[in-house]
Amino acid sequence: MKTLTISEIAAAVGGELRCADTSLREVEIQAVFTDTRFPMQHGLFIALRGERFDGHDFIKDLEHTSAAAVLSEEAISTPLPLILVKNTGKALLDLASYYRSLFSIPVIALSGSVGKTTTKEMLSCVVGERFRTLKTAGNLNNEIGMPMTLLRMESFHEAAVIEMGMNHFGEISRLSKCAKPTMALITNIGVSHIEYLGSRENILKAKLEILEGTQQGAPVILNGDDDLLSTAGITGFQTIYFGIHNPSSQVRACHIVEENGHTSFLADIFGTRQEITLPTVGIHNVYNALAACAVGSLLEIPPEKIASALKSYVPAGMRQRMKQIGGVQVVEDCYNASPDSVKAAINVLSSMRGGKKIAVLGDMLELGDYSKTAHGLSGDYAAKAKVDLIFTYGERSKETAKAAMAGGVKRVYSFTDGETLAEMLAETVEDGDAVLFKASRGMQLENVMNKFYELLK
Repeated sequence: MKTLTISEIAAAVGGELRCADTSLREVEIQAVFTDTRFPMQHGLFIALRGERFDGHDFIKDLEHTSAAAVLSEEAISTPLPLILVKNTGKALLDLASYYRSLFSIPVIALSGSVGKTTTKEMLSCVVGERFRTLKTAGNLNNEIGMPMTLLRMESFHEAAVIEMGMNHFGEISRLSKCAKPTMALITNIGVSHIEYLGSRENILKAKLEILEGTQQGAPVILNGDDDLLSTAGITGFQTIYFGIHNPSSQVRACHIVEENGHTSFLADIFGTRQEITLPTVGIHNVYNALAACAVGSLLEIPPEKIASALKSYVPAGMRQRMKQIGGVQVVEDCYNASPDSVKAAINVLSSMRGGKKIAVLGDMLELGDYSKTAHGLSGDYAAKAKVDLIFTYGERSKETAKAAMAGGVKRVYSFTDGETLAEMLAETVEDGDAVLFKASRGMQLENVMNKFYELLK
């Protein structure tokens, strides 16, 4: 982080600086932190309020640390310089916005219902071919994680890839105005968070808030095969489409081949053709790669460099990570789930060669009134994809089981106890089988998966 003085920070957030020793006003802050268990030397502590904690309760813990100042909503007595604000969450965004304005570098912001993090990782690989790139760590894409990411910018950074998530209207607007993107990307419009927003049309509206902080006339990269994005009617920006089927897309893929855990295709990138190979499978990953191709080309990265970067992509976390456990092929996809991503994961499973295809499908969360329908559609899709066995996990997924059985899957089992599921799965699998684990993050399906691994040893 570039150093900022305490008085400079107070001005940036519109706060009142309370400091008995006036000489401390110009002390330089070298880091920002929000957890007093990990105080940072010469750091500013921001006391955030959460559902299960209140940072103000821990300000006293900083008195004998190397922290330099506190940003607070309460006029708590402390020997440290204290910046008093009405809302520390807003102040964090204001500080990150000011800090972002100190950098004149490309900032690529991305959002979407499915594939944000995978696309972010692919983008970072591509952009990193030419620029020293800051990227969102993990899934720190909310109103705390994103500004904290911006505050990690250093003078050596030449570009940033920033992921933006949301549950409600207004969130991406605030994130976009903070990050001030020079380029925006939306992967697709699905039904994630429909519980809060009510319809795909409202989800589109919320995702398009990414434009509110994006520079006028900047490139906006959209999925040309998405029915809502392709007809969004965006004005005031340079609209670029990527896709497979839409002939109007400036970045397209054809001759797609999936085999041996890899996907290859021919990309047409603004009229230049380039062979691309991804170390993963699934048509959805072709879309993610096309988005990265579009951004890379706009940043004047040569097509062969884009291809080289994408070939080096490594799936992050538990996102469709392929594993070989003994003689069993496993697709670990426990990070999150929506109807769209479940369909994509089932496609990956059905494309795998070998013995039985087994899907372990846990509950999808945050679907509200659409939940019963969505789980039923997932079961129906699994049946049509010729999945051999289905194990469901959770109350909501019982609808998945019903639909799968109605669709003709003869071996379907429902569980609410993860250990029992793992035990039966371990007894069922044979060498050559392929197993998919897929559920929303809140289901902690990785615990079932890890128990399954133990039993196979």
